Amino acid sequence: MTPKVVIYTDGACSGNPGPGGWGAVMLSGEHRKELWGGELATTNNRMELMAAIQALEALTRPAPVHVFTDSKYVLDGITKWLPGWQRNGWRTAGKQPVKNVDLWQRLVAAMAPHEVTWRWVKGHNGDPGNERADELARLGIAEAVDAARA
Repeated sequence: MTPKVVIYTDGACSGNPGPGGWGAVMLSGEHRKELWGGELATTNNRMELMAAIQALEALTRPAPVHVFTDSKYVLDGITKWLPGWQRNGWRTAGKQPVKNVDLWQRLVAAMAPHEVTWRWVKGHNGDPGNERADELARLGIAEAVDAARA
């Protein structure tokens, strides 16, 4: 049986919008992988989504996955709002286009091969996985800003 994968994700922005970063900690058995990245002009919500996308896309084979996020936007979007958005042609209940639709669609595709369970964790509350994902997101911001200066 494929081992269960646990993923902690976080996104951050310095200004919103502004330079942003995402981070993910992936755990499976004794294996650990850390991922991060950043963009110069983005939003916190886009970085929260990107963290989950990048982690799920990094998996090399289908697996049962538990994703921990401190983002109510991501959690509510994937567990509550998504079916309605898809049913309404990626429009909200108020008939407006879904914000960040490109990333929501990419997240749906990244989830498809896996059995994904979503869990919320309170941010900045001492959870080691969440704290490390936050550190990685901030590293993503710093690297994006440094690359722009080079």
